[in-house]
Amino acid sequence: MEDTEPIVLRVGGPVAPADAPRLCAELTALLDGAPPGRPAVVDAAGLVRPGLAAVDALARLRLTAGRLGHPLTVWNAPPDLRALLALTGLADRLLSPPAGPGGRRGGTTAPRPGTT
Repeated sequence: MEDTEPIVLRVGGPVAPADAPRLCAELTALLDGAPPGRPAVVDAAGLVRPGLAAVDALARLRLTAGRLGHPLTVWNAPPDLRALLALTGLADRLLSPPAGPGGRRGGTTAPRPGTT
């Protein structure tokens, strides 16, 4: 595995409040020995009925990764999790914005929007 490939933690099923410490320990073990700055990803595709416990766990995972020197993003978040993250103000911090054509994230190259 190259140092530029993200380290992936897959989270599935329902997440209870008591699961956050275990998930943080799993992420810590995955990041152990990885060079600082290597991206970490939580694959949330397997989450079932995500609630505030899942949001709390994801926030704690981001803090854990940050303390260890790694950026963390959430991939494959189901729509209900995306809505909860938006409601709690964490969507911008946890969800990766979709890339535009050529890897661009949006915007314009024109000096003033609306001009060509």
